[in-house]
Amino acid sequence: MAAKLLQTPETTYRIHFQDCDMLGHLNNARYLDYFLNAREDHTTEHYALNLGQLAKEEGAGWVITKHHIAYLRPANHGETVRIRTQLIHFDNSNLVVEMQMLSEDGQRLKSVLWSEMAFVRVASATRTDHPDALMDMLDQLDVEDVSYDPDGFDDRVKRLRKQLKRDRSGSDE
Repeated sequence: MAAKLLQTPETTYRIHFQDCDMLGHLNNARYLDYFLNAREDHTTEHYALNLGQLAKEEGAGWVITKHHIAYLRPANHGETVRIRTQLIHFDNSNLVVEMQMLSEDGQRLKSVLWSEMAFVRVASATRTDHPDALMDMLDQLDVEDVSYDPDGFDDRVKRLRKQLKRDRSGSDE
């Protein structure tokens, strides 16, 4: 029996000076780089899924069709942040990955990103279905307790903030 795949991997990253604005905050555009680099690290480390290799072998890969992002608290130069990623929806040719940037201790939500992606043929840039083996893996990775609604991003951000606030107040001594 194969080991159960980790649905919500997380890693920490240090915010670099070159990625910050004049206030010392992570530049808004650079959040996407941090999130997408974290997801690539997670897929490589936890699922043995190399996206470049997948494109070569399958002749297909994911392209981003839409981002929803909320900037809640600044990520500051030199700060270490925790980034969590998880699959919250998929079908035959699409998927949605939720990414959260938190304080290093995981107690404060800094940003949330939903990236919607389509699986497309490299040669023709046309949508195609995920192969069966990939569908099986996506089924294992799908976080069922996150109810995905394409128009529900703001509600999801509110729920996450409320949950973290509840977690903090429950752990205060």
